[in-house]
Amino acid sequence: MKTHNFTTTLLVGQSPKEVFNAVNKPQNWWSGEIEGSSAKLNDEFTYRYKEIHFSKQRVVEMIPNQKVVWLVTDSRINYTEDINEWTGTKISFEITEKDSKTELRFSHIGLVPEIECFDSCSSTWTQLVHQSLASLITSGEGRQLVLA
Repeated sequence: MKTHNFTTTLLVGQSPKEVFNAVNKPQNWWSGEIEGSSAKLNDEFTYRYKEIHFSKQRVVEMIPNQKVVWLVTDSRINYTEDINEWTGTKISFEITEKDSKTELRFSHIGLVPEIECFDSCSSTWTQLVHQSLASLITSGEGRQLVLA
């Protein structure tokens, strides 16, 4: 049986460079508190949403205007039995040109149906990518979402 990582795609009229630049400013689209940097390879940043979620990411791959990958090096999801289930997963953004538009393929590698937070985390990622990140890419301003 093949394991399916969570993936969603977004198609926008902006350039790959504009999409890449928006992705690398998670503090402008990922609802919560972000400390640190995600601007270059090996940068690290933390994400915190209330007392519900904490994670630490390191930029492990960065190809300008094409791809960004964050490795989750630490995590605490306080509503799951295994609070560290994100630790060791990767968050990937692949950017390609498609028919004079730009496609962003977001994948959370390791966020699979077998883990407890899959439903809530995939639902939240969908909102973040399709509402907040999409807004940042298309209008220059992300949306702060109220997350469940």
